[in-house]
Amino acid sequence: MSGRASFLDDVTGLRGLASRQHGVVARAQLTLLGVTCDEIAHQERARRWRRLSRDVLVLHRGPLVREARLWAAVLGAPPHAAIGAWTALALRGLTGWDRAPVHLVIARGQRADRAPWLVVHESRRPAIAEVGDLDGLPVHVVERAAVDAAAWQPSWRTAAGLMAAVVQQRLATPGALLEKLEEVGAVRHRRTMRHALVDVAGGADSLAEIDFARLCRRAGLPEPVRQSRRRDASGRWRFLDVEWRLPGGRRLVVEIDGVGHLDRRRWYDDLLRDAELGGDARTVRLRLPAMAARREPERVLAIVRHHLARLALAA
Repeated sequence: MSGRASFLDDVTGLRGLASRQHGVVARAQLTLLGVTCDEIAHQERARRWRRLSRDVLVLHRGPLVREARLWAAVLGAPPHAAIGAWTALALRGLTGWDRAPVHLVIARGQRADRAPWLVVHESRRPAIAEVGDLDGLPVHVVERAAVDAAAWQPSWRTAAGLMAAVVQQRLATPGALLEKLEEVGAVRHRRTMRHALVDVAGGADSLAEIDFARLCRRAGLPEPVRQSRRRDASGRWRFLDVEWRLPGGRRLVVEIDGVGHLDRRRWYDDLLRDAELGGDARTVRLRLPAMAARREPERVLAIVRHHLARLALAA
């Protein structure tokens, strides 16, 4: 039997600890098991163990798998630190939004071990109530992790898409996420996140359509008809978001796609609906993302003006 295997078995509880924590342990844990400093140094000199930091060791010489990195991050952090943001969301079940680094959240002003594979966030609100145990690891709840992940990256598009994904994958409700936004106060992309959550929860009178109509009104465009009815190819009634009816029977129809349309099943149904509704020589159909009316209003207005003018000339 190798020296490593023998020592793990000789110390009561050490093999179990190493197994639970994927080979990563804290020096304080070894001390509680009765392992002395001399014994630790001997294992290091024999190249059976290696040190990640002053207080964290790996009980093997191989690479750190992701689970081991999670434990290394937590064991090298101060009390009440937690796995958060993108990493917490992945551990809680979010798919399709993988991020390679491990994200760790500590209180502002505290210090934690650093590593190339680790991103440490200092937070002014390290609420203990928002941390849950997951296989022994302290991990933020979905709502906290989602708001942090969205706020701590530069893209408002990513923030909106992430909110939609969390709801669509049934990890949290729009109401719970909106409540968390109210609690955290002023964070980056807060307004975008709120709009996205209202969109994904909305129906025929969603905020996306209301905002779009308000934008057109402020720009002096004719008032569109909202939520008009039309029969599709199968004879069922369908509801369109906004529609302009011009002289000569010509029409401009605009579908406002909130972030809920990003869901693959919703996208599939929407495309089939477009095909069932079809079109004719006097109708122009557009599909616009709801966020564009808020983030790039002049670009959206230019598109609408162009098609209204073209239809008017054709009358």
